[in-house]
Amino acid sequence: MMQLKRTYFVAALALMLVAGVTLGALASGRTDRAVPAVAAPMAPVIPVQMPLNTGSFAGVAEAIKPAVININTVSRSGGGPGAGGRTPFEEFFGDEFFRRFFGDTPERIPQRSLGSGVIVDPSGIALTNAHVVDKATEIEVITLDGSKHKAKVVGADKKTDLAVLKLDDGKAQFKFARLGDSDRMQVGDWVIAVGSPFGLQSTVTAGIVSAKARNIGQGPFDDFIQTDAAINPGNSGGPLVNMQGEVIGINTAIVAGGSGIGFAIPSNMAKKIYTEIASKGRVTRGWLGVSIQPLTQELARSFNAKDTKGVLISDVVPESPAAKAGLKPGDILLEFDGKKVEAPADLQRTVGLAQPGHDAKTKVWRDQAEKTIDVKIGEAPDEREVQQQRPGRATPSTLGLEVRPITPDLARQLNLKSTDGVIVARVDEGSAAGEAGVQRGDVIREINRQKVKSIADYERLTKDVKDGDRLTVLLQRGQMSLYVAFTATARG
Repeated sequence: MMQLKRTYFVAALALMLVAGVTLGALASGRTDRAVPAVAAPMAPVIPVQMPLNTGSFAGVAEAIKPAVININTVSRSGGGPGAGGRTPFEEFFGDEFFRRFFGDTPERIPQRSLGSGVIVDPSGIALTNAHVVDKATEIEVITLDGSKHKAKVVGADKKTDLAVLKLDDGKAQFKFARLGDSDRMQVGDWVIAVGSPFGLQSTVTAGIVSAKARNIGQGPFDDFIQTDAAINPGNSGGPLVNMQGEVIGINTAIVAGGSGIGFAIPSNMAKKIYTEIASKGRVTRGWLGVSIQPLTQELARSFNAKDTKGVLISDVVPESPAAKAGLKPGDILLEFDGKKVEAPADLQRTVGLAQPGHDAKTKVWRDQAEKTIDVKIGEAPDEREVQQQRPGRATPSTLGLEVRPITPDLARQLNLKSTDGVIVARVDEGSAAGEAGVQRGDVIREINRQKVKSIADYERLTKDVKDGDRLTVLLQRGQMSLYVAFTATARG
């Protein structure tokens, strides 16, 4: 009983103290709550796409592996010089030796290669890299269950390094993977790569999206997803997969000697190429018909541009979509079809992936003002008929030059369309022109937006140039036109 009474007394005392504190706070007008001395720890921020439930990639891997294939190819090179599969004996004696003594060149040793791919349609349509099946005479595909299937190439696009295969002539049904939306992927999202590196089938590696829109110099449509998920020889053509089990890339390249640096073709680009190959048997690309070059600071000042964002149009192909729309040499192209253009690769990729016939709004900088021009995108001509235009590089020049007139004979030798302009015959050693890279053989077409048709024009436009004067010159170098901008410097 005594112990119980003591307990009641302590409890009552504690209640009185609490009531006293509360009443005291109310009496003094304070209504704020007491803040604890140490804040409670907050829950850690966890990436949305991290495999939360199990802390494992196993579920995604098990879902995607049945759609991933191991590709074995056999190619037999032709009997011409430099053909692959040559024995050391052939390399030493050459093809002529065999033709003389045996009547024909020997059959080449079959070249075998390994790669990966992913089935994207239950009828057996699969995607892989074009370089995996290039020149293949036989293609054998092995699925996860070990079964082997014959495959043939439906079509390939070397510019994007993508190929479409059909397994068993489309007569069987296969497990397949969905193509996801690569544009929705963000840097830092988790991904897994699946393939057959070094022939080790169904190898799974994990990493993140390290960067997007990478240009690695493989072609005009570079737009790669960079990942640190391990990609090794044999992984080429295999899928890069998000945490929903969707293919968001086709693994295609690695940096030689680089650890954890791999690249994948975005699934949105692959989807466009695959759809066109499957439906038409070929890939159609948009065409604008301009030669472009980067906008340097010198060129930006010469054209009174706000900054160096955009690309400079140095030439417009006659009768091209650009010419019909009214685009001109000297225009600075800022936006195309709603997308900002900051480098030549941006425009090449956007135009090339656009649908021919599509009307695109184009924003340009002309005469110190922005203008919007509607352009109907054309279809790119066959490269066998028209040589592809290449972007030039601005090479700032100055007047340490010796020029000569273009005679009809010289125009024929240089394959020039006319005798307009003057040709650079010599570049003074140590001059700003020489330092900048102006070359013998360059044809000067314009100076400060004024035509140069003869030596007289050149001399008229350059005779009063003083130290510090700014000049903008249009050059023709081979089949390419490019602008150069420079500040004239005094020569001693």
